[in-house]
Amino acid sequence: MDLQLAGKTALITGGSRGIGKAIARALALEGVDIAIASRIRSTLVATAEELQRETGRRIVPIEVDTTDDASVHRMAQQALAAFGRIDILVNNAASPGLGGPVPPLAGVTQDNFALEMNTKVLGYLRATRELAPGMKAHGWGRIINISGTNARQSGSILGSVRNVSVVALTKNLADELGPFGINVTVVHPGNTRTERTAGAFAERARERGVSPEEVEAEAAARSPLNRMIDAADVADVVAFLASPRSVAMTGDVVMASGGAGRAIYY
Repeated sequence: MDLQLAGKTALITGGSRGIGKAIARALALEGVDIAIASRIRSTLVATAEELQRETGRRIVPIEVDTTDDASVHRMAQQALAAFGRIDILVNNAASPGLGGPVPPLAGVTQDNFALEMNTKVLGYLRATRELAPGMKAHGWGRIINISGTNARQSGSILGSVRNVSVVALTKNLADELGPFGINVTVVHPGNTRTERTAGAFAERARERGVSPEEVEAEAAARSPLNRMIDAADVADVVAFLASPRSVAMTGDVVMASGGAGRAIYY
């Protein structure tokens, strides 16, 4: 299927590694020129050079702190200066999975709650606020917000609240921007293999006195597919949502977790 993406432009926050990098690769292979944005310049430049060599598309690295209004404004202006317009925004910049032990109620402080909301929810809002006017002017756009399966399960107050908030933000934006030809959706990745996975499995294996293969098998068993979902698998879903082919989908959630979890949603 031709996704009709050739010649379009995208900005991906959190685009220098992990799921964001995989999304950048998938879109670039479909003919999209891309700005990737994150905090660390050296990683950004290395990723941009790698993807440009691999795909032949223009990949522009932009430093950004999505917790800061001025930084997000500069990011948007640099992306617009590079490409003239941005057709696709993928909001992906967030702290990765609230790593470490999940804090109970007593461990949820005002500061860490505010940081999680500022980084993910307000960060997504800031980027959208900067780029939506240009999409409205052109009468077309796609905004994909990367959230997570904590939105559908308890066990992490911070994880659930930030991800549920992303879903609420998405539906409100979809309703407001839909009349201008802009679709807004959420993707919930689950336990996803990225470049960090091997090291994380090795560390858990050392702590438990088992092999990394056993740790990976346990992770795979959480899905009825009996395999881990790779960042590239999530990126394929996002590439479709970023395309004109996805016009029937807006304001809603797409799970990309390999079927993990047993709840029924309808």
